[in-house]
Formats: sequence, C-alpha cells, structure tokens
Amino acid sequence: MCEEQTVSLVDVLEEDEELEEEASAVLGGSDSDSCSYPQGYVKRQALYACNTCTPQGGEAAGVCLACSYKCHEGHDLYELYTKRNFRCDCGNRKFSGLQCKLYHEKDAVNSQNKYNHNFFGVYCTCRRPYPDPDDQVEDEMIQCVVCEDWLHGRHLGRVVPDCVELQEMICESCMNKNPFLWTYAAHLAGPEVLVEERRDESCANVPKKAEVDDVIEPSCKRSREEVEPSCRLKVLQASQQKRDQSGAVFWPSAWRSKLCSCITCQAQLSAAGLSFLLDELDTVLAYENKGKSSEQVHQGHDPLMSALDNLNRVQQLEIIHGYNDMKTELKDFLQTFAAEGKVVTSEDIRHFFEQQSRKRRRVDAGPFYCS
Repeated sequence: MCEEQTVSLVDVLEEDEELEEEASAVLGGSDSDSCSYPQGYVKRQALYACNTCTPQGGEAAGVCLACSYKCHEGHDLYELYTKRNFRCDCGNRKFSGLQCKLYHEKDAVNSQNKYNHNFFGVYCTCRRPYPDPDDQVEDEMIQCVVCEDWLHGRHLGRVVPDCVELQEMICESCMNKNPFLWTYAAHLAGPEVLVEERRDESCANVPKKAEVDDVIEPSCKRSREEVEPSCRLKVLQASQQKRDQSGAVFWPSAWRSKLCSCITCQAQLSAAGLSFLLDELDTVLAYENKGKSSEQVHQGHDPLMSALDNLNRVQQLEIIHGYNDMKTELKDFLQTFAAEGKVVTSEDIRHFFEQQSRKRRRVDAGPFYCS
C-alpha cells in the first residue's frame, strides 16, 4: 500500500501565494471574458499559441486570454506569457475551419503582429521546449525586452545578477542589431560579469542614478550660459567610456528614463522599431502592477458580499461572523503545523471540518438548560 504523499505546509502556503500573485500579475491585466481584437494592437497582453490549430510547419498565430478559454478549450496550447502590440489572431485565415466564438468580424491577417519561434513552443537560442523533458539542468528563463524571446540563463553569455527580477534584459543578438544600445550600456547597465568569471557581483554594484548623471551632466554644469546639449546619446558617445560588446545586458530599474528623447534619437528608435523603450509603462513590471490592481478591485466585488445584499441586517451579521470565525480558526489550525514544521494531510483537513460541523450543530441546537 502506497503511503499518502505529503509536503511541508510552509512550502504549500508559500507556493500557493506565489502562484496566486503570478496569476494575478500576468492574467489580471487581460480580459478573460471578451476577445481583445476590437481593441486593436494591444499594448501588452497575455497570449497563447495553439499547437492543435496552428502546428509547426504552418503560419505562426497567437490568441488572447479569452479565446484560449472559449475557443481553444481542450487544445494543446503554448503559454507565451505576454507580448506587446499584438492583435488576437483567433479565427482568422491562419485557423482553417475554426471560427472565433467571441468576435466574428476579423481581418484575414494582422499585418503588424510580430512572431518568433515561441509561437511553436520552442525558446532560446537552443530552440528547445519549456519545460524540456530532456534537460536535466536547473535553470531560469529570462525574457528579452526587445525580441521578447525567452532565453536560458546559461545561454546569455553573462552571469545572471542575483536581483534579475528587478531588472530588464536585452539579449546579445538584439544589442548587436542596435549598436547604439552599447553606448547606453557602458553608462547605464549593470556590472559586466562574463560567464567564465566567478559570480561574486551583487545588485549593490549596479550604477546608481547619481553616478550615471555625473557622466551626462558635467557639460551642462560648466557654465549656466552654455547651451545644454540637445542629444544625451552624443554626450555619452563623446565620453569614450567603453564596454565589452558581448553577452546579454541587464539594465537597472528606471533605465529607460535615461534614454535620449531628442528628435534625432526618437527617429532612430522608431526606425529600429524600439520606440517602446521610451515608454516606461511598456515594461512587464508596469503590466503586472496593473494586473494586481485590477485583481484587487475585482476581489472587492465578492460574490458572497453580493449575496448578502438580499438578506436582512441580522442575517448578514450572523453569516459574516460565522465566516470570519471559521476563517480565523482554519488559519490558526494551519499555523500550528507551519510553526512546528509539520506536514498536513487530507485527513487533517477533513478532521478540522468535521469539528466545525459538530460545533455548528451544537450552536444551531440552541442553549441547553438543566431542570
């Protein structure tokens, strides 16, 4: 007889909380009920690719969150996390025989959408699936800000900083396609740590705002009568500060605000398809914060609270008190396991609710008086 598999309650609670936060962040910023197609090319949204409808060998296509639920239920889907400036493809020419159930009037193709090999379930320069059943190496995957591909940390050509969750990354390929970014990297990006070096750098070594400004602003401080340089990028280029132009680049928080937005640089960014770099609301962090805020607002409209509106004041108070009491008791019950590092089983949970049920029956029976 196999023993029931158990895990530490601490692990369960922490993992559950992390999963809820991640789901709120990624999915909370997208509509799960209505197709996003009428919104046009959405600034950022959660996307999926359907291997059932558009397998490898066909045309790449992506569908919005709502269509993944309503039109592709039971299909083999690839979760793409988020992509920018994308319009839902569900039911267009790329989906032979499938009609979108949520929105019917769609163009044959969305010409401004951008696709990569992620839409066929492979990622990184190694073009492997995720999760990869043949890869025994534990490694995190990080999304490039520019191409939005997901790359293994060990394939970035740089040691991944400890605080990578607070930074944005641009892969080496995208850096080389836009050489002017190397100039910014020499002044704005984190410390250079090649893969063959020992990983002894920390987030504390990331250049701080004042250090970067010191490079940019001296020419403006020489004399108040001098004309302020119109192009920040030219000032950086004139400083002759160099950086090894290899490997991915990790950028600290708010680095986008340091980019030059003069007319010439705006045109350069536009020509390279990088205008979004001047928009700090384009970041995944901004999208996730929006999702968390939306989830909090949604939670404010609890169905239980809506049902209570139909009850009188006394009934409302009785139900609310009963609900809060049970929640508090369950929390206290579980915390005893967590505090002692014990495991909790389904039998423990059943026992708790049986006790609650007996307690409820005693309360409902009313007070007992001795004669």
